[in-house]
Amino acid sequence: MDWDEVRPKPQSSVITVGQDLSGQSIGELESRIETLKKEIERTEAELSRKRAHEAAASALFKS
Repeated sequence: MDWDEVRPKPQSSVITVGQDLSGQSIGELESRIETLKKEIERTEAELSRKRAHEAAASALFKS
């Protein structure tokens, strides 16, 4: 039996801000960066939707 089979696989989708990165490989760090970039894009898209909604509501009530 190989220890890699017994050891649980780490969840790569879970990212903790401020986490110690010294034990991560280059591939893991690159994956982390890509995940964070996608999360930033998702957050910016939601922010844009909320700003558009706020502007529409503001325009409606100023009339």
